[in-house]
Amino acid sequence: MTQKKIAIIGECMIELSEKGDNIKRGFGGDTLNTAVYLARQSDENQLRVDYITALGTDSFSDQMIAAWQQEQVHTDLIQRLDNKMPGLYFIETDEHGERTFWYWRNDAAARFWLDSAQADEICQQLAHYDYLYLSGISLAILPAASRDKLMALLSACRKNGGKVIFDNNYRPRLWADKASAQQAYAEMLRHTDMAFLTLDDEDLLWGEQPLEAVIKRTRNAGVTEIAIKRGADSCLVAVGDDALREVAAIKLAKEKVIDTTAAGDSFSAGYLAVRLAGGSAEESAARGHLTASTVIQHRGAIIPLSAMPK
Repeated sequence: MTQKKIAIIGECMIELSEKGDNIKRGFGGDTLNTAVYLARQSDENQLRVDYITALGTDSFSDQMIAAWQQEQVHTDLIQRLDNKMPGLYFIETDEHGERTFWYWRNDAAARFWLDSAQADEICQQLAHYDYLYLSGISLAILPAASRDKLMALLSACRKNGGKVIFDNNYRPRLWADKASAQQAYAEMLRHTDMAFLTLDDEDLLWGEQPLEAVIKRTRNAGVTEIAIKRGADSCLVAVGDDALREVAAIKLAKEKVIDTTAAGDSFSAGYLAVRLAGGSAEESAARGHLTASTVIQHRGAIIPLSAMPK
């Protein structure tokens, strides 16, 4: 079987998470989490996973690169920018496992990955990948001119036969205003083949609407596969014009839920690990549930490799 290639575009930050009075340092970011969990659950001979971002020339960036390479996430196209560093975020977690994030990222290197002298060459390579994956956060951190360059890349990839996968992760604080976010998301969906949607994010961005209206709006933009993530509830999947199908989640006792960080990111990774290998949407959603239900039983965005489901 010919190896296919997926490029996952976004930002990884230095992660600080609390446990009682203790602070643990790690690395995380929505798309990076998906890249790691996808690589862990894929046969590298069938699917090559690349991460696309920019980092600094500091020791934290060195450690990130080394950690990703150990995870079989390819780093060849990651840029190292002088006088820039990764962003940082802190996770506060309550007694129910729900978390609050605090960010320091305004001058993070990842914001500038499309502005460098190497950007055009990297985009030329990415235009020939089989899949490009990004999230609403991947969009939000970019200046407007860089978002235009990104849309051109997505268009070129699709013209070459590639597919674009989008997770709607909407973070209002990263946008100047809601109107700017709505415009960017509407354009993004016109370049999207597969969309992962979280209804809470849809409601925040567009206002609360019936599920049928969300599906119709997404389909009307040209998206041909939709997976709606609903946390501990069942996932809903729609492929082409087929009827919406429901895939039950894995129920956990409350005491087993330690930290919901990366739950949605890992669901997407589990879904893609099966779907890009030829599995059905229902089989893919079941794997997504299994991956997410495992991740939330551990602290931090990236759980130990030994804890991964079989």
